[in-house]
Amino acid sequence: MTEAHDASAPPGRHICICADDFGLSTGVNIAVVDLAQRGKISATSGMVRRSAWLAGAQALRRIAPARLDVGLHLDLTRPLRVDGPEPGLAGLLAQTYTRTVFAAGLKADIRDQLTRFEDAMGRAPAFIDGHRHVHQFPVVRDLLVEEVARRYPTAPPWLRGTAPAARQGPDRWKASLIYALGGARLAAAAARHGIPTSRHLLGVYDFSGDAHGYAQRLAGWLAACTTGDVLMCHPAAGILPSDPHGAARLREYAVLRDLALPLPGLPGGLWLSPLSALFRRGPLAPAWSGRPVA
Repeated sequence: MTEAHDASAPPGRHICICADDFGLSTGVNIAVVDLAQRGKISATSGMVRRSAWLAGAQALRRIAPARLDVGLHLDLTRPLRVDGPEPGLAGLLAQTYTRTVFAAGLKADIRDQLTRFEDAMGRAPAFIDGHRHVHQFPVVRDLLVEEVARRYPTAPPWLRGTAPAARQGPDRWKASLIYALGGARLAAAAARHGIPTSRHLLGVYDFSGDAHGYAQRLAGWLAACTTGDVLMCHPAAGILPSDPHGAARLREYAVLRDLALPLPGLPGGLWLSPLSALFRRGPLAPAWSGRPVA
């Protein structure tokens, strides 16, 4: 069994494995709680406006914060009906990039989701990321960074960066596209306000393939990781009918349940850590450099 390590962990590479979409469904919640209890993940981010959030949050509160970073999965593309299909991302992208989005409503939505998280968990989020990476979009990132700085002036939660790792394999085009949608500008805005950000984002792929293929991808991501990186995953123990990635979620859950570090052939000194513990130990060098591209 792998174990999450705190600030006293020995030197070596420290990676955060984060299960996204907690609260999306009961099946997602079951898988995430199980993986957390088994020590296979070190973070999860919750969708506080989805149907399974409140019931699932009770289970998360029983897990010690030192073992699992619980964060907000900022959700701006919610379905029109409960557990229904999500709308496409093109509309939000167009509104944010042309800056025609209703900023006051967006600001209120960000504040509401943070309040819902605090009410359910009894504490501030350890970090914030975005469902479909919306937290880095224009306007959204500015409002989010401003709200985090205002709301948590002394101990801000970390924000998830989207910089691709040097080695991304066949999925590097998608990883680069995600980052191009605002990753550099998010990191720069966070730095100006003294808000920590994670380094590289691993776990990007097209949700295709079988369990063996996902296991191979996982091994590649872990071999390429550096301290402060986040490897996102999307496990579930059951399929929500409206979820286009349901089968991939089942495969990810099955593979992650069997995860043991270090993997065969992987150099030693790789630890699974909540990033909050790493930031308490000292600053992490940013993964971004040069001129922001979006």
